[in-house]
This record gives sequence, structure tokens and C-alpha cells, in this order.
Amino acid sequence: MTYVVTVDAHISEGTPEMDPLQRAGAVALIGDGFDSVEAIEGPDGMEVDLLDSIVAVYPGGALLKVFVDAPALEFAEEAVRSVVGELLERSELLADWQIDRCEVELHPELAQESLAAADGPDAPPDDPADRKARHAERPTAEDDSDGYDAEAKAEAVRSQMLALADELRSFPPVMFGVPDDEDDEDEDGDIEFAVSPEDAKLAAGALVYATDILVDELFQDVQTLTEEDTTAAECDGPLWHFEDLPERYALQYDARFARRFLVTVIAMTTRFTDGSFQQLSCVAEELALKLLLNETNVTLETFGLLDDGVSAALDSFANNVYEDMDHEWLYDDSMDGIDESTVGAALGVAPMAFKAWFTPFNEGRYVHPSAADEPEGAAQ
Repeated sequence: MTYVVTVDAHISEGTPEMDPLQRAGAVALIGDGFDSVEAIEGPDGMEVDLLDSIVAVYPGGALLKVFVDAPALEFAEEAVRSVVGELLERSELLADWQIDRCEVELHPELAQESLAAADGPDAPPDDPADRKARHAERPTAEDDSDGYDAEAKAEAVRSQMLALADELRSFPPVMFGVPDDEDDEDEDGDIEFAVSPEDAKLAAGALVYATDILVDELFQDVQTLTEEDTTAAECDGPLWHFEDLPERYALQYDARFARRFLVTVIAMTTRFTDGSFQQLSCVAEELALKLLLNETNVTLETFGLLDDGVSAALDSFANNVYEDMDHEWLYDDSMDGIDESTVGAALGVAPMAFKAWFTPFNEGRYVHPSAADEPEGAAQ
């Protein structure tokens, strides 16, 4: 069975954070290390096949997603921990790094549901699409009668989101609509639609919380498209997010595109959290932010945390991060080709053809090398 093992590795305590050159070197060292491995020896000599890996490095360490074919979850985790530990030890730059986490991530509530109901009348549906729909449902009153405390869960998630807010280092509260000092001192004073610091903090934490969910679900989509060797338009299995991209290009959303889009999401959200974000870099990032905002709203609503104040904070965030909303035209077939028209030229619309999605808007924008455009002749 194929498993996706998440590995979180950190630089040693007291070590200065890595600068951009060191981070690039770490990506190369870890990536080259995985490229040299085809199979890993697991427990009791069990062979675990290494299928793929994705590496995202940030100033304090790296987040790895490792695809392996293993007979059991435990074998997958132990084998990956072993090979990652060996790769780190090989390099002088990485030798002091510590592995904080190495696990196949399962949503705790869904895992508990599956375990508790495995042989009972409430067993989860066999069909993956039915399971996806069931897992997307908001808890109901019936759940409360079976011991699910919706209020307690909502408060726990709210506390977790608030604790995560400080990780969104690139965006001060003013980006979420909180008045700055100059606004407070304005003689007119009253800002009717100002967002409170508490709502802004919850919105910021929700974005970080939703990032983890979005990345994990995109990994599942990548795996589904890879296993079926098909596109989002023709995929029989359930997809979390690629069906939410502009439908006119659904036949182009294959496993290769999905990997590039996933890397783009990781690169964009890494800049959100490491403090280096300045502007969205390309059309793919604009679409990635749209998915992240959707995921954030759904997550908040699921736990009953999406009130008017938090919604206003997220709207303010979107308005401040997006330079324009031209990417929304990709969802309107009547606007197809506007970027190549005289009207589009007059409006300054950036190229939005599918082949330009990963092209930086200008030389100052960053696109991850694993997602960047290939030479002419790549998929159109």
C-alpha cells in the first residue's frame, strides 16, 4: 500500500536560522539524497519502495513528504525515519538537524471514527467518494448525543488557531483590517468597518491551520492522479481540490501539473510564515491563495467560528494580498482570451493562458524551481 510519510526536521537549538543560500543548499542535499535511494530496508529486512518525495525548506528546518510503498503504516514510518536520518548524517550542513516528527498523518477524528466503527453499524462507507462526502459534513446534533462536544471542540480549535497566529510572520494586523496607530489618532476617529485585533488574530491563525489541511489534501490529490495516471476531468477517484480550479483546463490537471501546483502552494505559504512574502508571484499562486481562503472559511465554518468579524478580517487580507482579481476571469468562459485581446492590453491584464500559470509576473517575483516553467515544448 502507498503511504505519504510527513517528516519535520529542525536545525539544532541555538543554531542561527538558514539564509536563502543555505536553504537552497539544504534542498539540493536532501533532494539528491532521495534521488540516490530506490528502496529502504524496513523492520525484519522488509523492503519498502521509495516512490517519490517533495522537500520544502524554511529558515528553521525542512518539511518532507515521502511517498513509499510498504506493507503497513508502521513499516513506512520506521523506514522513512531511518533513511532521512541517514541522509542528514551524511552532510556536514545537516548533521546536527533533529527529526521532530515522522508519521503518516491521519486526521485524528476521522481515524478514531474509522477505528471505533470498523465492525459496527456506523462503519465508514467503502466507496472513497462517499467517505469524502461524509468527512466533509459538519457535526450534527446527533453527534452530540454520542459524546461529541461541539462547543468544547470549537473552543479547542479556536485556542489552537490563536496560538498559530504568530506564525503568519509576513502579515501584521493592519493587513486584516485592524486600524494602525495613525488610524486611531485620526480626528474623525470612528472607523465603521474596523476589524478587532482578536478577530484578526483568529483569522491569521485559521490561515495557518488551514494551510496544513490544504497541503495534506493536495498530497492526496497528487497521489490519486498519479495512481490513476489520468487528469482531473477523467479521474474516477475523489479529488479534494483540483476540481475547484478553472474547469476549462481540467484535462490539463494531470499528476505532473498537480505536483507543480503543490510545490507552489508550499512555496507561497512558506513565504507567508517565514516573513519573506512581498507579492504573489504568478497565476498559480493567485489560484493557490483562492483555495487556501476557501479552505480557511470552510474550516472556520465547520467549527462555528466564522462570524462577521473574522469574515471581514479574511476579506481584508484577500484585498490586501491580491493586486487584482483578474484570475477570477479564468472561471468565466466568456472571458477566455481576454489577456491576449486589445481590451486586456489596455487594462494591463497579465498573461493567463494555462502555459503561463507558473511564469513569474516579472523578474522580481519568486517561483520555486520545481514549479517553474520548462523550456518551450512543455505541455501547453
